[in-house]
Amino acid sequence: MRGRQRVTDMVLSLAVIGVLVGAIYFFIPHDDSATAEKNAVQTVDTRVEILTARRAAPYPVAAPEGLPKSWRATSVSYKAGNDGKGGAWHLGMLDPEQQYAAVEQSDAPAKQFIQDVTLGAAKVEGRQAVGDKKWDRYEGDTYRALVHQEPGVTTVVTGTAPYGRLAELAAALVAKKAEAEKG
Repeated sequence: MRGRQRVTDMVLSLAVIGVLVGAIYFFIPHDDSATAEKNAVQTVDTRVEILTARRAAPYPVAAPEGLPKSWRATSVSYKAGNDGKGGAWHLGMLDPEQQYAAVEQSDAPAKQFIQDVTLGAAKVEGRQAVGDKKWDRYEGDTYRALVHQEPGVTTVVTGTAPYGRLAELAAALVAKKAEAEKG
């Protein structure tokens, strides 16, 4: 009889704990909706960083203009190179389907820069028309990318977004240097 009481007491204790856990779960607010997922990543203001990068970079810094508000900037930075070369511009975004897309630019050696920002993606056949320019396509295990090289700067639009979205971002890019201050 004594062994049976211990099992019954244990089952009752577990039932009480289960009810308590259920009540806590029920009363603590949680949101599993798409809105909660969208709000989990904070949007950042890019205006100051873009102006700063355009003043500091030795090349025209590309930033999107005219993208719909459904594109959200999530990270932005410019890191100058130690010797005046190798400065790196980064603008991370989420597209309307919450896929990651980023603009990466540098005047560092192109081959290594492309490998670094695309997480090892390899060049594939075919080119992507973006406006009047042709961009090389890269595909990797994690990211895909569109790459455009010009004298003095390599621009990479990379991420988990499909090529069509990457091309949409690339088409919105406007490369500028900071305007000289009027004196």
